[in-house]
Amino acid sequence: MDPSPKPLDRTPLWMRAAGLFAAGGVRAWMSTLEYQALFYDKNVDPIHGVGGQRIYVFWHEYILIPLYMRGHCNLTMLLSKHRDADILYRVAHHLGFECVRGSTHGGAAEALLELSRRGQHMHLAITPDGPRGPRRKLAQGPIYLASKLGLPIVPFGMGLDRPWRAKSWDRFAVPRPGSRARAVVGPEIYIPPGLSRPELEERRLGVETLLTQLCDEAEDWATTGERRKGAVAVVRQGIDPQIAAQRRNESSKQPTSAEQPAPPTLKVTPDDARAAG
Repeated sequence: MDPSPKPLDRTPLWMRAAGLFAAGGVRAWMSTLEYQALFYDKNVDPIHGVGGQRIYVFWHEYILIPLYMRGHCNLTMLLSKHRDADILYRVAHHLGFECVRGSTHGGAAEALLELSRRGQHMHLAITPDGPRGPRRKLAQGPIYLASKLGLPIVPFGMGLDRPWRAKSWDRFAVPRPGSRARAVVGPEIYIPPGLSRPELEERRLGVETLLTQLCDEAEDWATTGERRKGAVAVVRQGIDPQIAAQRRNESSKQPTSAEQPAPPTLKVTPDDARAAG
C-alpha cells in the first residue's frame, strides 16, 4: 500500500456518481466475456503476488480488459490529465487501481517522478501509446522507467473477437457481449541502466515490435477461437493471500534450468527473455 497521505478529493459530485455508475457498467458488460491467456511465465500475472514489482504495458484500445480483470492487484495505472480521462480515472479507482495523472510523452517529469516513487512498492500499468497516440507507437517513458528503476517490462498483448471500434485515435475496442477475450503475455524484459538515448531508442523499438506481435497473435486467436496448447482460463480476482503464498512456494521449488519444461509455444518467443527488447 502507498504509505503517503491521500490528497483531498476535489472531484465534483456528479463526476464521482458518473464514475461509480460507469464502473458498474464495465463490471456487468465485461463479466459476459470468456477469457483465456497464454503466458511465457505464469508468475508474471499480478494476481499471484509473486516476485517484485513490474511494469505492464498494453495498447490503450484494450484498457477495459485489465481494468476489469486485475483490480486490487497492487497496481498503479498512468492516466492522462486530459478531461476526457476524468471519468476513466474514477472507473479505475472503483475497480481497484491507484492512478497517477500525467503522460510519459514530452518528458513529463512530474508523472515520471511519481511513477518512480510508486514503483518502489507497486506494479505500474502503462498504455504506452496513450493518451493521444499515435496508435500502437510505444513512447520512451516505460523504457526509461524500467532502466532507471531496474524493473522488468511485461508486454501484454490482448485481443477481442470482432469488437465494435470507436472512431477515436486508438480505435478503442468495445467487446461484443458473450464474446471471446484473449491475452498473450510475454516474458519479463530487463532494460540495462545507464543507456544512451540511441540505446534507449533501440530498446524502445524492440519492445514496441514485440508488443505489437503479441497483440496481433491475441487478436488472431480471439477471432478464430482455436484451441491453444498451454492456454489457461483467466478469472477476475484480486490478490488472495493464500494463493499468493502457494504460488511463492511453487516458484521456490522450480526445477533447475536443465530440468525445467519449456514454456507454452508462442509464435513470438525471444531467445533470451531477460535481454529481449
